[in-house]
Amino acid sequence: MARSELQSADRDELASFIEKHWHSPVIMSRGRSFYPHKENGFIDRRDGQIVGVLTFHVEDGELEVLTLNATLQGKGIGSALMLATIEKARDLGCSKIWLTTTNDRLKPIGFYQRIGFRMTNINLGVVDEARKIKPQIPEFGERGVRIQDEIVMELSIKPYIDED
Repeated sequence: MARSELQSADRDELASFIEKHWHSPVIMSRGRSFYPHKENGFIDRRDGQIVGVLTFHVEDGELEVLTLNATLQGKGIGSALMLATIEKARDLGCSKIWLTTTNDRLKPIGFYQRIGFRMTNINLGVVDEARKIKPQIPEFGERGVRIQDEIVMELSIKPYIDED
């Protein structure tokens, strides 16, 4: 597996990947639109094919995870991408990493909690509002759960300790 930071040469392929997995080139977070293929991130490939991507946006000393996809489940791809992102956040001096996910995503919520993320807010009805901008957002998600709300999850980042 070859994990690397996103490069300009990855952008077109990443745009197609995002469109396929997110049903649009745009994603919504807290009412804001983002184009993940234009952001920073990490990419994993096997045999030249994308098997995992994590994109993020840094603002005001905080890193927001925009997308995380692993096409091969249970292979540690998502964990490796997240760990690389945590290290990047430390390198950038960020105080926290945060992300939003929808109320139907129970498996990803558990994944984030195992890494150390905590639920810090629930934005009620925000997905209904986001559908007005991005109508491709499905009304129902995992296990037939109606997608309405955004769950905000955060991980505090501790700086490296200099042992000198």
